[in-house]
Amino acid sequence: MSSKNYGPEYVRAIAPYQAGKPISEVAREFGLDEATIVKLASNENPFGVPASAQQAMAAAVAELGRYPDANGFDLKGALAKRYDVPADWITLGNGSNDILEIAAHAFVERGQSIVYAQYSFAVYALATQGVGAQHIVVPAKAHGHDLPAMLAAIREDTRLVFIANPNNPTGTFIPAAEIEAFVAKVPAHVVVVLDEAYNEFLSEENQFESAAWVKKYPNLLVSRTFSKAYGLAGLRVGFAIAQPALTDLMNRIRQPFNVNSLAQAAAIAALNDKEFLKQSAANNAAGYQQFVEAFEQMGLEYVPSYGNFVLVKVGSDAGAGARVNLSLLKQGVIVRPVGNYGLPEWLRISIGLPQENAVFIAALAKALAE
Repeated sequence: MSSKNYGPEYVRAIAPYQAGKPISEVAREFGLDEATIVKLASNENPFGVPASAQQAMAAAVAELGRYPDANGFDLKGALAKRYDVPADWITLGNGSNDILEIAAHAFVERGQSIVYAQYSFAVYALATQGVGAQHIVVPAKAHGHDLPAMLAAIREDTRLVFIANPNNPTGTFIPAAEIEAFVAKVPAHVVVVLDEAYNEFLSEENQFESAAWVKKYPNLLVSRTFSKAYGLAGLRVGFAIAQPALTDLMNRIRQPFNVNSLAQAAAIAALNDKEFLKQSAANNAAGYQQFVEAFEQMGLEYVPSYGNFVLVKVGSDAGAGARVNLSLLKQGVIVRPVGNYGLPEWLRISIGLPQENAVFIAALAKALAE
């Protein structure tokens, strides 16, 4: 039987999420040595898992025969201390993707609407479609969020607004005052999900603690992840901070063992590893300058980024991104095409180690010359 015989139409209409190509797949497809391949596609931390987290996981291995702590008592305690909120204001997720989907299922009924921006994280559209909600996609402003237009787009049936700050895949950033002014004006029955997956890469002058706003706004939910700056992408640990009226609903539908024992142990260690975070931020800042200088020398347009990646325009025709991406793959460099975001002339490049960035820059120059 065809899939059209099963499930609701809105689920059949979902286009599955396309993850970045793994190194092993590119090696097989193009006959390359895995050791020579550079992956700058998935905004991962190029330093990998911090030593502190590796040690914590080694100590936790002995208890793997038992189920994880379903409530994540120790991890919630560490997060509560870090963000100065009660532990019952925290919801744990299997990565922040899980948090975003839980929020959609907890707060939105079929037929109601969700507001998000053009060129924002693909999971917003997937989460909206997955609950049979209506999409209100607000046109981007300079590749970022147009908050006044998003506020105006909220309808009586709107129940959720997604905001990514910094935004993925464009890297744009909204200053704290503008975000809080927006949240203050959103109707009380609409939940604002502030997705801060890349917050730790912000420079000191741009840092602000949005978790403190949760005490002020009962309809605000702040989402964070350990996948990026903390180097735990493969372990899948995310969390949300919100008042109990929201976390109670989220925990009613959250899978009870959605964060495994090793992930919980690693996250606690990584959360307190300030030196690793400092090293990651410094490498990111230097790598960003490395990319920007190269793009400017090549005469390429790029979007100023506040995350650990840069969106760069590699041609003027709709086939440019796919064409340059294929050339890069053949040279053993994996980046992220963003045609699925409506940006077919662009590529998103994660910031790697200096030598990885250099390999990409050389490969890009060659691809553009072909």
